[in-house]
Amino acid sequence: MTAPPRPSRLGTGLPPFYCPLPRDLVHPEAKEVESRAVAWLDAFGLYPDPVERAWGLATHSADFSCRIIPEGDVEAVLLFTQWNYWANAVDDWQDSGSDEVGTAAVVEHGVRLLRTIEDPGVSVLPDGPMTRALLDLVDRTHALLTPYELRRFVEGTRDWLLGAAWRAARAEAGSMPGLNDFVAMGPLANGTRFSLTWSDVARRDRLPADVLCSPALTVLTDAAGFVVSADNDLFSYDKDDHLEPREVNLVNVLAHQEGCSPAEAVPLAAALRDRVMVLFTGLRARLEHGADAAEGGGEMRRHLAALGHYVAGSIAWQTRAPRYASPRNRYELPVENAQFTVRYAEEPSFTGTGAPDLPALASWWRQLHG
Repeated sequence: MTAPPRPSRLGTGLPPFYCPLPRDLVHPEAKEVESRAVAWLDAFGLYPDPVERAWGLATHSADFSCRIIPEGDVEAVLLFTQWNYWANAVDDWQDSGSDEVGTAAVVEHGVRLLRTIEDPGVSVLPDGPMTRALLDLVDRTHALLTPYELRRFVEGTRDWLLGAAWRAARAEAGSMPGLNDFVAMGPLANGTRFSLTWSDVARRDRLPADVLCSPALTVLTDAAGFVVSADNDLFSYDKDDHLEPREVNLVNVLAHQEGCSPAEAVPLAAALRDRVMVLFTGLRARLEHGADAAEGGGEMRRHLAALGHYVAGSIAWQTRAPRYASPRNRYELPVENAQFTVRYAEEPSFTGTGAPDLPALASWWRQLHG
């Protein structure tokens, strides 16, 4: 008789998610994208055996890609999907807990990966299925993206790799960071700009650099990234709860700071996440109002909508991803159709509207009235 999986340290269920955004949107060609992406994975032999393949497909990377980009050019969405399957394979290596995957290894691989994306001819990665698949991705990305879009994608990749290296360094040191440090640097590993570049590419929208990099839109993008990162820390918590020292994530950081259990830290994580969601919706509404009177306002409105798809689509994807709902530290193989029971809240769990007492977040609130 198979023993039931051990219970979650988070308690009996996830907290309600406050998400006043359009939900359950998905690209109409999602099935085609998934089929072609999986064929690409198999053609490059990205997974060494059927077990690794099962866990790779359990990421549901196609579902993620088609939910955060529910419209636009199929070829761009396909390429983004293939990037996500590839990046999740790297992420699993980084999170494996193996003695071989220390900070030095994560940094070394990250630098070589970045240089390969910028110049695929540098030949600084060892030959193998992962490198051959990467070179295919890089060649096609260079062909599809404009120089500025490519630069945005590289910067987004750098965010992801820097965040992963910082988390690896903290884990290697065996010390949990303070909350301000975590909210400033932890969400980098989410790779928000890695993903959002492809939303604009798929829609063929090209906002000017001065607009994309404006203080208000930078804060809005960072706020979306924080919410998605916080949600991922909840959905993925069980996947990494076997690691010692404990995984550097929002729940564990709060539990360490408050001297409480992970379950007792969940409402604190939800409250901070909801405060940022309130900021996100308020600032997005202000920018939408400004876009109505501006030249090129249609592109801005679509970009703002894409940020909403990123937040809401990430929740819908993680709800249904066996990678999280039947994690590998509890199951030999992913459970088909495994999913979380998710509730949506009508109101945020934190009722205040002011900035939190965290320097890494407090400056964001100034943009609400800019």
